[in-house]
Amino acid sequence: QVQLVESGGGLVQAGGSLRLSCVVFGRTFSSYAMGWFRQAPGKEREFVAAFSWSGSSTYYADSVKGRFTISKDNAKNTMYLQMSSLKPEDTAVYYCAARTNPGSASQRNNYAYWGQGTQVTVSS
Repeated sequence: QVQLVESGGGLVQAGGSLRLSCVVFGRTFSSYAMGWFRQAPGKEREFVAAFSWSGSSTYYADSVKGRFTISKDNAKNTMYLQMSSLKPEDTAVYYCAARTNPGSASQRNNYAYWGQGTQVTVSS
């Protein structure tokens, strides 16, 4: 059984930084293409960032491009999301997810496994 566990969320002032982590348990990390999504209250879950199916490229939502960086450490079965220049509109529950097919990295339906989420709150 695959389990994804996020950590690193919290409360930060606008302009600050946070680093989220996602550890994959149960299967070899490199078996999946990984991504980050977020969901703000009353809104749909939306794509934030992801690796390509090969793992050699990264994709970002326009809203976070230039401020967020996705990375991973295969030896530690861990993916990261470095978030900088945070804005109040970045406030959401952030989820990591594992994709098991080479479909679009930004589509939720292509991800088979999800973490429980970690809350990020950015105050103005």
